[in-house]
Amino acid sequence: MTTNQTVPHSAGTEPPALAVPDRACDCHLHIYDDRFAAARPGDPILARASAAEYAALQRRLGVQRAVVVTPAVYRTDNQVTVDAIARLGADRTRGVAVLHPDVSDATLDALHAGGIRGIRFTLFNPATAVTTIDMIEPLAPRIQRLGWHLQLHLLPAQIVDHAAMLARLPGTVVFDHMARLPAAHGLDDAALAVVTRMLDNGKTWIKFSGPYLGASAPAYAQTYQVAQLLLQRAPERIVWGSDWPHPTEPAHGKPDDAALLDLLATWVPDQAQRHRVLVDNPARLYGFDA
Repeated sequence: MTTNQTVPHSAGTEPPALAVPDRACDCHLHIYDDRFAAARPGDPILARASAAEYAALQRRLGVQRAVVVTPAVYRTDNQVTVDAIARLGADRTRGVAVLHPDVSDATLDALHAGGIRGIRFTLFNPATAVTTIDMIEPLAPRIQRLGWHLQLHLLPAQIVDHAAMLARLPGTVVFDHMARLPAAHGLDDAALAVVTRMLDNGKTWIKFSGPYLGASAPAYAQTYQVAQLLLQRAPERIVWGSDWPHPTEPAHGKPDDAALLDLLATWVPDQAQRHRVLVDNPARLYGFDA
């Protein structure tokens, strides 16, 4: 049930105009909890961004499933994410971890039991990145036995520079934040050509999230053409995420998450396709119905 509610790190209080289907999933969010120390002493932990606060956003949006992504402040310590999965409900929550190649198989197995279903490489800013581009290939084959995916947050230029490596990766690859393509050069961008080739291989996915990383509020009009092209290319491999609590804060302040969800009606105007994006695709990618 959607409700009017004030939620930290989210502008607005009203629920979305879009009525979401049962079992709809928010496939990208972060949890910060000061019960878990930052990996580097002194790094700030975002306040009022715990599982309890996110649960309030779930009620406002009407989404029932969630995918928690470990934020950079915890580096490769994924306890906060595993804890959030349990608090939000292990039957309806999954996680994406951050790891280095020296991780043990025993740790991978324990994370899988805790609800982790992928690993993320956030490389758009090398100065703050927890991982490096050369860690991707060593880790990729090790997660295949678990059925996990690789989630990549790269700039368009990085996608082009590392296109050959990306094409070699085994298993499922997920580009989050629309591969930041709206920030590039529209439908003629070289990164878009790389991403569409990868979509055609049948194992690459896109997260419709973070439009403010490459477009301007309130309508994020620059996202429309790219979203339409990606949707036409692989409607069965598109998912949606809020990116709450929006740690890479847009210049104009925290967005209204209900408005971000309503934007999906513009990107995906067909109701049956939206059901696929919000329910069917996440269930398959994250194993909710397994």
